[in-house]
Amino acid sequence: MIIKQSKISLPLKLTFLIFSMVLNCMGLIILQLSEEKITYGELGFLESFKDLPIAFISLFAVSFINKTGTKKALISALVIVGFCSCLLPFVEVFWFFKLWFAIIGACFAIGKICVFGIIRNNISDEKSLAKTMNSVEASFMIGIFVVNTCFGWVVSSEYSEYWKFCFLLIAFLSALTIFLLSKITISEAKTLENKSIFSELSGFVTPSITLFLGVIFFIVFVEQGFNSWLPSFYKNHLKVNSFFALQATSFLAVFSYAGRTITANIIRRFSLPGYYLSCMAFIISLLVIIVGVQYFDSADSRIILFLFPVIGLFLSPLYPVINSKMIAQMDKEKVNLFTSLIVIFSSLGSSVSSIIMAVLFEKQLLNFYPLYILSFVLLLFVTSLVFFNVSKRK
Repeated sequence: MIIKQSKISLPLKLTFLIFSMVLNCMGLIILQLSEEKITYGELGFLESFKDLPIAFISLFAVSFINKTGTKKALISALVIVGFCSCLLPFVEVFWFFKLWFAIIGACFAIGKICVFGIIRNNISDEKSLAKTMNSVEASFMIGIFVVNTCFGWVVSSEYSEYWKFCFLLIAFLSALTIFLLSKITISEAKTLENKSIFSELSGFVTPSITLFLGVIFFIVFVEQGFNSWLPSFYKNHLKVNSFFALQATSFLAVFSYAGRTITANIIRRFSLPGYYLSCMAFIISLLVIIVGVQYFDSADSRIILFLFPVIGLFLSPLYPVINSKMIAQMDKEKVNLFTSLIVIFSSLGSSVSSIIMAVLFEKQLLNFYPLYILSFVLLLFVTSLVFFNVSKRK
């Protein structure tokens, strides 16, 4: 049974909104805890407590999801996220942030596999799938905007000491999403019986899929360099206050939301590889301009404040576009397992990026921040070209 997209889109969008808020509050937490004498080295590894559980639990989450069904598994993840968000405001110790992010990471692994599975089970056409994924993932950008705007307002106000109570909003949204999910019927894919996960994984060891996973790694690697560390770059290098640093980053989320929304509406008119590579060309052009301004005009030019967010317009479509291209080719029975690989390599890209970025900040090498981003974007561009060429030959 194929259900109408309109019936499932709202709870799926809210799910991504919630996970976006809990995952992308890292920039705010880094900003706040760094003022409490927590070193950038410790904060860099804090990201790993979020990302590594995502990687480790993803494969095992597939078995759990196959047994319970995507709907029940997604509701379970949202229940845990809501409960943990209620606890956070009342705990002061740093170690709890590590535990909190580990739990959130595990829930995100389950949630993302479920959302991708639900979409794939109801949409088969490649471009329709790309349209839906861009639409749903656009809500991820809204989450970044809400976190930076709402939390940023509280942080800069006279009530700044109560900033953690903003997490109660996430708990409320979790309850609302659970209610909406409970009211809809979702078709489930048939699962393959009597086959272990690891034997199934052997079927994914192909040049095309290996290159695809490399592309996913580098996309998230670059995204993480912006989402978690751009506020600290604005504050420490461009010397703006905490509120403006967070709001400037909010514009990155706004442009990212616009990028995914526009893509969802026009993607049917273009080939996916052509659209993807065009976005990459614009990203490289903007970064070259930023590097040029920094090295030939002024290292702390405020123009950079306004150029960085525009990159989100072209960076944000990359992830859902390339995911939809591969997921549309997967059998419905294998989509959960394949999504788990996407989640694993996404989390590894995020974790490695944050650790390297922490070293950059710890060593006070902020002048190299735009150049650092540009170098990995170029690496992503080359990897993507090879991937599309291999996929085309296949």
